[in-house]
Amino acid sequence: MEAVVLERQKELTIRDIELDEPLGPHDVRVALRTVGVCGSDVHYYEWGAIGPYVVREPMVLGHEASGRVVEVGSEVTHLKVGDRVCMEPGIPDPNSRATRLGLYNLDPAVRFWATPPVHGILRPTVVHPEAFTFKLPDNVSYEEGAMVEPLAVGMHGANKARIRPGDVAVVSGAGPIGMLQALAALAGGCSQVIMSDVVQPKLDLAASLGPITPVNAAKESLKDVVMDLTDGWGADIVFECSGNQKAAESVFEPLCPGGCVVLVGIPGQPFGFDVTKSQAKEARVESVFRYAHVYPRAIALIASGQLNVKPLITDTFSFAESVQAFEYAAHMPSTSVKVQIEVAKD
Repeated sequence: MEAVVLERQKELTIRDIELDEPLGPHDVRVALRTVGVCGSDVHYYEWGAIGPYVVREPMVLGHEASGRVVEVGSEVTHLKVGDRVCMEPGIPDPNSRATRLGLYNLDPAVRFWATPPVHGILRPTVVHPEAFTFKLPDNVSYEEGAMVEPLAVGMHGANKARIRPGDVAVVSGAGPIGMLQALAALAGGCSQVIMSDVVQPKLDLAASLGPITPVNAAKESLKDVVMDLTDGWGADIVFECSGNQKAAESVFEPLCPGGCVVLVGIPGQPFGFDVTKSQAKEARVESVFRYAHVYPRAIALIASGQLNVKPLITDTFSFAESVQAFEYAAHMPSTSVKVQIEVAKD
Protein backbone atom coordinates (compact mmCIF):
# COMPACT_ATOMS: atom_id res chain seq x y z
CA MET A 1 0.00 0.00 0.00
CA GLU A 2 1.06 3.60 -0.52
CA ALA A 3 2.40 5.18 2.67
CA VAL A 4 4.44 8.08 4.04
CA VAL A 5 7.78 6.44 4.78
CA LEU A 6 10.69 7.88 6.74
CA GLU A 7 13.58 6.34 4.81
CA ARG A 8 16.22 7.88 7.05
CA GLN A 9 16.83 11.17 8.88
CA LYS A 10 15.36 14.10 6.88
CA GLU A 11 14.27 11.86 4.00
CA LEU A 12 10.53 11.25 3.57
CA THR A 13 8.88 9.58 0.59
CA ILE A 14 5.37 8.58 -0.43
CA ARG A 15 5.72 5.11 -1.88
CA ASP A 16 4.37 1.58 -1.89
CA ILE A 17 5.38 -0.54 1.08
CA GLU A 18 4.44 -4.12 1.85
CA LEU A 19 2.67 -4.45 5.20
CA ASP A 20 1.29 -7.86 6.15
CA GLU A 21 -1.68 -7.24 8.44
CA PRO A 22 -4.03 -10.23 8.70
CA LEU A 23 -7.35 -9.58 10.45
CA GLY A 24 -7.64 -11.44 13.75
CA PRO A 25 -10.95 -12.40 15.36
CA HIS A 26 -10.86 -9.44 17.76
CA ASP A 27 -9.53 -6.91 15.23
CA VAL A 28 -11.03 -4.32 12.93
CA ARG A 29 -9.65 -2.97 9.69
CA VAL A 30 -9.88 0.82 9.53
CA ALA A 31 -9.64 3.04 6.46
CA LEU A 32 -7.72 6.12 7.60
CA ARG A 33 -9.27 9.54 7.16
CA THR A 34 -7.33 12.11 9.25
CA VAL A 35 -3.86 11.82 10.79
CA GLY A 36 -2.26 14.48 12.97
CA VAL A 37 1.44 15.34 12.74
CA CYS A 38 2.86 14.95 16.24
CA GLY A 39 6.01 16.51 17.60
CA SER A 40 7.49 13.02 17.94
CA ASP A 41 6.87 12.38 14.23
CA VAL A 42 8.68 15.61 13.42
CA HIS A 43 11.51 14.69 15.80
CA TYR A 44 12.02 11.36 14.04
CA TYR A 45 11.98 13.20 10.70
CA GLU A 46 14.48 15.82 11.85
CA TRP A 47 16.80 13.70 14.01
CA GLY A 48 16.09 10.06 13.19
CA ALA A 49 15.72 9.12 16.85
CA ILE A 50 14.12 9.96 20.18
CA GLY A 51 16.35 8.83 23.03
CA PRO A 52 16.80 5.06 22.74
CA TYR A 53 14.25 4.77 19.89
CA VAL A 54 16.29 4.92 16.70
CA VAL A 55 14.96 4.60 13.15
CA ARG A 56 17.23 1.91 11.70
CA GLU A 57 14.96 0.80 8.84
CA PRO A 58 12.32 2.61 6.75
CA MET A 59 9.28 3.34 8.94
CA VAL A 60 5.77 4.64 8.23
CA LEU A 61 5.02 7.72 10.35
CA GLY A 62 1.85 8.89 12.12
CA HIS A 63 -0.10 7.85 15.23
CA GLU A 64 -2.84 10.46 15.82
CA ALA A 65 -5.64 8.97 13.76
CA SER A 66 -9.30 8.62 12.90
CA GLY A 67 -11.04 6.64 10.20
CA ARG A 68 -13.91 4.34 9.22
CA VAL A 69 -14.26 0.61 9.93
CA VAL A 70 -14.25 -1.39 6.68
CA GLU A 71 -13.90 -4.95 8.04
CA VAL A 72 -14.44 -6.66 11.40
CA GLY A 73 -13.12 -9.89 12.90
CA SER A 74 -15.37 -12.81 13.77
CA GLU A 75 -15.38 -12.05 17.52
CA VAL A 76 -15.87 -8.26 17.29
CA THR A 77 -19.01 -7.22 19.20
CA HIS A 78 -19.05 -3.45 19.69
CA LEU A 79 -18.08 -2.14 16.26
CA LYS A 80 -19.45 -2.67 12.76
CA VAL A 81 -18.52 -1.83 9.20
CA GLY A 82 -19.18 1.86 8.57
CA ASP A 83 -18.51 3.06 12.12
CA ARG A 84 -16.44 6.22 12.39
CA VAL A 85 -13.65 5.68 14.93
CA CYS A 86 -10.43 6.91 16.47
CA MET A 87 -7.72 4.57 17.66
CA GLU A 88 -5.46 4.43 20.69
CA PRO A 89 -2.05 3.76 19.11
CA GLY A 90 -0.36 1.66 21.80
CA ILE A 91 -1.06 -2.08 21.98
CA PRO A 92 0.28 -3.63 25.20
CA ASP A 93 0.89 -7.25 26.03
CA PRO A 94 -2.40 -8.25 27.74
CA ASN A 95 -0.54 -10.70 29.98
CA SER A 96 2.19 -8.37 31.18
CA ARG A 97 2.39 -7.35 34.82
CA ALA A 98 2.01 -3.65 33.92
CA THR A 99 -1.18 -4.34 31.95
CA ARG A 100 -2.64 -6.51 34.69
CA LEU A 101 -2.00 -3.68 37.15
CA GLY A 102 -3.81 -1.22 34.87
CA LEU A 103 -0.55 0.50 33.85
CA TYR A 104 -0.64 -0.68 30.27
CA ASN A 105 1.04 2.51 28.98
CA LEU A 106 4.12 1.46 30.95
CA ASP A 107 4.28 -2.06 29.52
CA PRO A 108 7.86 -2.44 28.21
CA ALA A 109 6.51 -4.63 25.40
CA VAL A 110 3.88 -2.12 24.19
CA ARG A 111 3.74 -1.74 20.41
CA PHE A 112 3.15 1.95 19.69
CA TRP A 113 2.55 3.26 16.17
CA ALA A 114 5.50 5.09 14.59
CA THR A 115 7.88 4.13 17.39
CA PRO A 116 10.73 2.06 15.93
CA PRO A 117 10.41 -0.63 14.75
CA VAL A 118 6.59 -0.37 14.63
CA HIS A 119 5.05 1.24 11.54
CA GLY A 120 2.65 4.16 11.89
CA ILE A 121 -0.60 4.83 10.05
CA LEU A 122 -0.01 7.42 7.31
CA ARG A 123 -1.40 4.92 4.82
CA PRO A 124 -4.80 3.79 3.50
CA THR A 125 -5.71 1.12 6.10
CA VAL A 126 -4.61 -0.38 9.39
CA VAL A 127 -5.63 -3.44 11.42
CA HIS A 128 -6.18 -2.68 15.10
CA PRO A 129 -7.69 -4.41 18.16
CA GLU A 130 -11.33 -3.60 18.84
CA ALA A 131 -10.42 -2.94 22.48
CA PHE A 132 -8.29 0.06 21.45
CA THR A 133 -10.67 1.38 18.77
CA PHE A 134 -13.37 3.84 19.83
CA LYS A 135 -16.55 4.88 18.03
CA LEU A 136 -16.93 8.59 17.36
CA PRO A 137 -20.29 10.23 18.13
CA ASP A 138 -22.06 11.67 15.10
CA ASN A 139 -21.23 15.25 16.12
CA VAL A 140 -17.48 14.59 16.38
CA SER A 141 -15.61 15.04 13.10
CA TYR A 142 -12.68 12.99 11.84
CA GLU A 143 -10.48 16.03 12.48
CA GLU A 144 -11.58 16.16 16.12
CA GLY A 145 -11.21 12.38 16.36
CA ALA A 146 -7.56 12.66 15.38
CA MET A 147 -7.09 15.17 18.23
CA VAL A 148 -8.18 12.63 20.86
CA GLU A 149 -4.69 11.12 20.99
CA PRO A 150 -2.84 14.31 22.02
CA LEU A 151 -5.79 15.31 24.21
CA ALA A 152 -5.38 11.99 26.02
CA VAL A 153 -1.95 13.17 27.18
CA GLY A 154 -3.56 16.22 28.78
CA MET A 155 -6.33 14.11 30.30
CA HIS A 156 -3.74 11.77 31.81
CA GLY A 157 -1.86 14.79 33.17
CA ALA A 158 -5.05 16.13 34.73
CA ASN A 159 -5.67 12.78 36.38
CA LYS A 160 -2.13 12.62 37.75
CA ALA A 161 -2.57 16.14 39.21
CA ARG A 162 -5.65 15.06 41.21
CA ILE A 163 -7.37 18.36 40.47
CA ARG A 164 -9.77 19.72 43.06
CA PRO A 165 -12.61 22.01 41.94
CA GLY A 166 -11.38 25.59 41.86
CA ASP A 167 -7.67 24.83 41.61
CA VAL A 168 -5.42 27.32 39.84
CA ALA A 169 -3.00 25.77 37.37
CA VAL A 170 0.07 26.93 35.49
CA VAL A 171 0.81 25.41 32.09
CA SER A 172 4.32 25.98 30.79
CA GLY A 173 4.46 25.75 26.99
CA ALA A 174 1.77 26.78 24.48
CA GLY A 175 2.35 24.05 21.92
CA PRO A 176 -0.33 21.49 21.06
CA ILE A 177 0.21 19.46 24.25
CA GLY A 178 0.29 22.58 26.42
CA MET A 179 -2.93 23.89 24.86
CA LEU A 180 -4.66 20.55 25.32
CA GLN A 181 -3.31 20.24 28.86
CA ALA A 182 -4.87 23.62 29.66
CA LEU A 183 -8.24 22.53 28.24
CA ALA A 184 -8.07 19.24 30.13
CA ALA A 185 -7.23 21.06 33.37
CA LEU A 186 -10.21 23.37 32.96
CA ALA A 187 -12.49 20.45 32.13
CA GLY A 188 -11.13 18.66 35.18
CA GLY A 189 -12.21 21.45 37.53
CA CYS A 190 -9.54 24.15 37.51
CA SER A 191 -10.99 27.64 37.86
CA GLN A 192 -8.27 29.24 35.79
CA VAL A 193 -5.05 28.45 33.96
CA ILE A 194 -2.00 30.69 33.66
CA MET A 195 -0.09 29.78 30.50
CA SER A 196 3.50 30.77 29.82
CA ASP A 197 5.41 30.77 26.54
CA VAL A 198 7.56 33.16 24.51
CA VAL A 199 5.48 33.01 21.30
CA GLN A 200 2.83 35.72 21.52
CA PRO A 201 0.45 34.49 18.76
CA LYS A 202 0.13 31.13 20.50
CA LEU A 203 -0.53 32.87 23.81
CA ASP A 204 -3.19 35.01 22.12
CA LEU A 205 -4.91 31.86 20.85
CA ALA A 206 -4.72 30.27 24.29
CA ALA A 207 -6.40 33.31 25.85
CA SER A 208 -9.38 32.81 23.51
CA LEU A 209 -10.00 29.24 24.65
CA GLY A 210 -11.36 29.95 28.14
CA PRO A 211 -10.25 31.39 31.51
CA ILE A 212 -6.59 31.31 30.49
CA THR A 213 -4.21 34.11 31.41
CA PRO A 214 -1.29 34.35 28.97
CA VAL A 215 2.19 35.21 30.22
CA ASN A 216 4.97 36.01 27.76
CA ALA A 217 7.98 34.74 29.72
CA ALA A 218 10.32 36.82 27.56
CA LYS A 219 8.67 40.01 28.80
CA GLU A 220 7.30 39.33 32.29
CA SER A 221 7.86 37.10 35.29
CA LEU A 222 5.61 34.06 35.47
CA LYS A 223 6.10 33.85 39.23
CA ASP A 224 5.10 37.51 39.70
CA VAL A 225 1.93 37.10 37.63
CA VAL A 226 0.93 33.93 39.49
CA MET A 227 1.54 35.47 42.89
CA ASP A 228 -0.42 38.57 41.92
CA LEU A 229 -3.40 36.46 40.78
CA THR A 230 -3.33 34.22 43.87
CA ASP A 231 -2.75 36.83 46.60
CA GLY A 232 0.82 35.65 47.06
CA TRP A 233 -0.05 31.98 47.61
CA GLY A 234 0.93 30.38 44.29
CA ALA A 235 -0.61 27.93 41.86
CA ASP A 236 -2.02 24.64 43.08
CA ILE A 237 -0.62 22.77 40.07
CA VAL A 238 2.19 23.39 37.60
CA PHE A 239 2.05 21.40 34.36
CA GLU A 240 5.45 21.51 32.64
CA CYS A 241 4.65 20.90 28.96
CA SER A 242 7.42 22.77 27.17
CA GLY A 243 10.35 20.41 27.61
CA ASN A 244 12.43 23.58 27.86
CA GLN A 245 15.31 23.24 30.30
CA LYS A 246 14.94 26.70 31.85
CA ALA A 247 11.19 26.29 32.32
CA ALA A 248 11.61 22.80 33.75
CA GLU A 249 14.22 23.94 36.26
CA SER A 250 11.92 26.67 37.60
CA VAL A 251 8.73 24.64 38.13
CA PHE A 252 8.69 25.15 41.89
CA GLU A 253 8.84 28.96 41.77
CA PRO A 254 5.15 29.65 41.00
CA LEU A 255 3.91 26.63 43.01
CA CYS A 256 2.01 27.01 46.27
CA PRO A 257 3.02 25.15 49.45
CA GLY A 258 1.82 21.56 49.20
CA GLY A 259 1.19 21.94 45.46
CA CYS A 260 1.73 19.48 42.66
CA VAL A 261 4.11 19.55 39.67
CA VAL A 262 3.25 17.37 36.69
CA LEU A 263 6.07 16.74 34.21
CA VAL A 264 4.40 16.33 30.81
CA GLY A 265 6.86 17.60 28.19
CA ILE A 266 9.90 15.47 27.46
CA PRO A 267 13.14 17.49 27.70
CA GLY A 268 15.74 17.13 25.00
CA GLN A 269 18.36 16.64 27.71
CA PRO A 270 18.47 16.13 31.50
CA PHE A 271 17.75 19.20 33.63
CA GLY A 272 18.57 20.23 37.17
CA PHE A 273 16.04 19.25 39.84
CA ASP A 274 16.20 21.51 42.90
CA VAL A 275 15.37 19.11 45.70
CA THR A 276 15.56 21.83 48.34
CA LYS A 277 12.90 23.96 46.66
CA SER A 278 10.71 20.89 46.31
CA GLN A 279 11.15 19.95 49.96
CA ALA A 280 10.53 23.51 51.20
CA LYS A 281 7.05 23.32 49.70
CA GLU A 282 6.53 19.58 50.23
CA ALA A 283 5.70 19.48 46.55
CA ARG A 284 4.22 16.38 45.01
CA VAL A 285 5.91 15.59 41.70
CA GLU A 286 4.15 13.46 39.11
CA SER A 287 5.20 12.44 35.61
CA VAL A 288 3.33 11.46 32.47
CA PHE A 289 4.20 8.88 29.84
CA ARG A 290 1.51 8.82 27.15
CA TYR A 291 -1.81 7.86 28.84
CA ALA A 292 -4.07 5.05 29.97
CA HIS A 293 -7.85 4.64 30.40
CA VAL A 294 -8.78 8.11 29.16
CA TYR A 295 -9.94 7.82 25.53
CA PRO A 296 -13.67 7.39 26.28
CA ARG A 297 -13.65 10.40 28.60
CA ALA A 298 -11.77 12.54 26.08
CA ILE A 299 -14.27 11.66 23.34
CA ALA A 300 -17.19 12.36 25.69
CA LEU A 301 -15.84 15.81 26.58
CA ILE A 302 -15.43 16.75 22.91
CA ALA A 303 -18.90 15.43 22.05
CA SER A 304 -20.50 17.36 24.91
CA GLY A 305 -19.09 20.65 23.67
CA GLN A 306 -17.38 21.26 27.00
CA LEU A 307 -13.96 20.91 25.41
CA ASN A 308 -13.36 22.47 21.98
CA VAL A 309 -10.28 21.31 20.07
CA LYS A 310 -11.24 22.84 16.72
CA PRO A 311 -9.37 26.16 17.17
CA LEU A 312 -6.12 24.23 17.58
CA ILE A 313 -6.35 22.62 14.13
CA THR A 314 -4.64 25.37 12.19
CA ASP A 315 -3.21 23.66 9.08
CA THR A 316 -4.48 20.81 6.88
CA PHE A 317 -2.62 19.07 4.05
CA SER A 318 -3.69 16.38 1.61
CA PHE A 319 -2.07 12.95 1.65
CA ALA A 320 -0.19 13.85 -1.54
CA GLU A 321 1.23 16.87 0.31
CA SER A 322 2.50 14.83 3.29
CA VAL A 323 6.19 15.57 2.69
CA GLN A 324 5.39 19.30 2.56
CA ALA A 325 3.29 18.89 5.72
CA PHE A 326 6.27 17.54 7.65
CA GLU A 327 8.60 20.21 6.37
CA TYR A 328 5.99 22.82 7.37
CA ALA A 329 5.60 21.25 10.84
CA ALA A 330 9.37 21.20 11.31
CA HIS A 331 9.52 24.96 10.70
CA MET A 332 6.07 25.92 11.90
CA PRO A 333 5.13 29.62 11.94
CA SER A 334 4.16 31.18 15.23
CA THR A 335 0.48 31.28 14.26
CA SER A 336 0.22 27.50 13.78
CA VAL A 337 -0.52 24.85 16.41
CA LYS A 338 -1.61 21.51 14.96
CA VAL A 339 -0.94 20.18 11.47
CA GLN A 340 -3.19 17.43 10.13
CA ILE A 341 -3.08 15.30 6.99
CA GLU A 342 -6.32 14.30 5.26
CA VAL A 343 -5.54 10.77 4.10
CA ALA A 344 -8.89 10.28 2.30
CA LYS A 345 -12.43 11.60 2.19
CA ASP A 346 -15.65 9.66 2.82
